[in-house]
Amino acid sequence: MPPRPAPPAQPVPPPPGPSRRKLDVSALESWLWEAACVIRGPLDAPKFKDYILPLIFLKRLSDVFDDELAHLAHDLGGPVNAAKLVEADHKLVRVFVPEEARWGKVGKRTTKVGEGLTDAFRAIARANEKLAFLKDIQDYNATTSGQRIIDDDRLIRLIDVLNNPSYRLGLDDVEPDILGRAYEYLLRKFAEGQGQSAGEFYTPREVGITMARILDPKPGEAVYDPCCGSGGLLVKCHLRLLETRGEERNGRLKLPNAVAPVKVFGQEINPGTFTLAKMNAALHDIDAEIELGDSMRHPSFTDKTGKRLRTFDVVTANPMWNQKFDPAVYENDAEKYARFDWGAPPGASADWGWIQHMLAYLGPKGRMAVVLDSGAVSRGSGNQGSNKERDLRKRAVDADLVEAVLLLPDNLFYNTTAPGVVMVLNRAKRHPREVLLINGAELFAKGRPKNYLPEEHVDRIATAYRDWKPIEEFVAVATTAEVVKNDYNLSPTRYVAAGAGEEVLPLEEAVVLLREAEEERAEADRALNDVLAKLGFKG
Repeated sequence: MPPRPAPPAQPVPPPPGPSRRKLDVSALESWLWEAACVIRGPLDAPKFKDYILPLIFLKRLSDVFDDELAHLAHDLGGPVNAAKLVEADHKLVRVFVPEEARWGKVGKRTTKVGEGLTDAFRAIARANEKLAFLKDIQDYNATTSGQRIIDDDRLIRLIDVLNNPSYRLGLDDVEPDILGRAYEYLLRKFAEGQGQSAGEFYTPREVGITMARILDPKPGEAVYDPCCGSGGLLVKCHLRLLETRGEERNGRLKLPNAVAPVKVFGQEINPGTFTLAKMNAALHDIDAEIELGDSMRHPSFTDKTGKRLRTFDVVTANPMWNQKFDPAVYENDAEKYARFDWGAPPGASADWGWIQHMLAYLGPKGRMAVVLDSGAVSRGSGNQGSNKERDLRKRAVDADLVEAVLLLPDNLFYNTTAPGVVMVLNRAKRHPREVLLINGAELFAKGRPKNYLPEEHVDRIATAYRDWKPIEEFVAVATTAEVVKNDYNLSPTRYVAAGAGEEVLPLEEAVVLLREAEEERAEADRALNDVLAKLGFKG
């Protein structure tokens, strides 16, 4: 390997305050893309996040640690004395970064770079109980078929890009949410490369913001996401409270001492994504309880007896749409948690299984918002006979739990071109026996490769939810009697006419309807065979 050029000298952090130039979003994204291009050869886009995001996290931890040492040195008689005190008492800083894991050391390695990076994360995990998950971080020395996935030469080049002295990630260099934006940028790149499977991983940022504005978390409330992915929806709830109750200090929003932060809880089935969620929460200084596991089959967060689920003030989620679960998941639950008392959803779509799961976690005055396939609010209505999803909607409407349904635009999500809906359920509705229907199908701007909700449209939706009044071609307020008259169809297009275009059934919804019909036919055949057998007829 040729000699490595000397890394750029890391600047001494300038004094905190508004004079320091902050890293904006466009510069951040350019920097991250430059880093991604270094490893584009051996890695596909979906893997960028596994290698770059932990390094961004490590640099943030190290830069913040350096800043805190500088502050302590000012107050405690110089850098040598501050370093000794912090070594003796790690609680003097948010995160203690051992010397071998500090960015200044990491950035100078020329041999065994992959091994050194992995060791750095494990050293931080050992020194900080709340970051114990870092011991299972991406192995930068990993091999496949006897070859390094990312060799040391590429790792050195990657670190050199991140070593750019213009891009510090300390306390006064970036807003905490800018770091979240770094995560979202690379997760979006992952979604663009991964396509269909990304929908269970990445919720478009503006959809998360819209949900957080609707839910509007209050100080001290507990927020739960049963399939939290990289933690984006939980973080958005935290940021919403900062936005509404925070105070600006040295150019950053902070909660006053008298305002309690939201308490954050989540569960994630994918180990790699679970680690991303933990890092994402840590980057935003959120003390989050996030558990690894399958929340549908093995739900975390029970009470002390382990026999009842805990309840939360706010529940938010974007579960995988039209997921299929073994019927045993629903059948075997009655004696454990009684989550599915309304009945099992059809085998073709677990959407109403997820809704019941979330309701089981919802406190007596709690509210929830869930992203679903648009068909979940309309399938089965208007048909003769019974339909499982229609019957489950009936239970929710008759219990007066459905507060609002928002139809989103087409081509917003990475796993489908079909529109989604946000359904809001509330145990303490502001307007009993009414449902707000918002048709946001036209509220989008064209993007590549996906459409997106501009900020003004997010604001328009949130204002419509708050004001609760009809707006021609946008918002309808329906009584539950009207919903019953429409056979429990909760599609906003049923109540709000927006344009004269003919409504086309999305392919995904047509497939689900076909599977439901096949399932109902199979049940009817079994019932008929049972009757014939009792009458003495043999097949």
